[in-house]
Amino acid sequence: MADNSQLTEAIRVCGHRGGVIAMHRAFTYYQRGPISLLTAFTLFLFFSSTWIALLPHVCHFWTRLLALGLRFLPLQARLEVTSHHFGFLRLEMPALRMEPVLPGIVLWSVNCCATLLLFAATFLLSKRLLPVAYLGRAILAVHSTSLLYFLLWPSRFPHSPDSYMEALLTSGIGIITAAPLLFALTYYIFDFGLLRKAFLTSLTMAHLSMFLPVQVLLQAMVLQKSVLFMPLLYIIFGMPLEVLLIIGFYSWGMTWSLPSTVAPRSRPQW
Repeated sequence: MADNSQLTEAIRVCGHRGGVIAMHRAFTYYQRGPISLLTAFTLFLFFSSTWIALLPHVCHFWTRLLALGLRFLPLQARLEVTSHHFGFLRLEMPALRMEPVLPGIVLWSVNCCATLLLFAATFLLSKRLLPVAYLGRAILAVHSTSLLYFLLWPSRFPHSPDSYMEALLTSGIGIITAAPLLFALTYYIFDFGLLRKAFLTSLTMAHLSMFLPVQVLLQAMVLQKSVLFMPLLYIIFGMPLEVLLIIGFYSWGMTWSLPSTVAPRSRPQW
């Protein structure tokens, strides 16, 4: 019976070519102990409280940055500062205001032809670029729904660039605020060291804080042409882009070498 159990265990960890399946590094260096949990909670509390304390100053910085963008970019918009209350927190948030422009027949026709041509071009890509083709078709499908909507109900579009810009900035603040919690649940539980965890979180939040006003300015430049592009900007280049940035920083942090003092765990016995 003992020999059979040992043979079963040996077969369980072997691949189809006979090699041993190594444990993934995420399980090898995962340490769930009181110290790790305390460190994760402390870092989460520190970065969350620091971000909330600095947020009014960050909003002021965004206001100056947007004003600078309006000065040098070919953007027809005006800048306003609106007051928002989130419990005990009072924020003076910048907001770009512009008139909504419905797509004309020329703009709609050009976009329709370009969408059809690009969709057909995805079938000419090699098999190695199949993921790129699928991604391109998904993006074109989103824009196609916008073209169809403005063909049938152009005057019923319920959103304006003003409300969209304000929602984009508010959702961006929410994403940055949630970043410490996301890292606490998915990154702080690994033994990368306190300084590395703090550095990755600081870098991610600082990058998002600089990226958000640039994202607002770029999307405003597109929306001043027509609200036809708003669904594409919202679904593809809005919050999903910020989430992908967090995933990118997390993936980069997971590739860092672990301290030599951390001993890898042996394969668990199920």
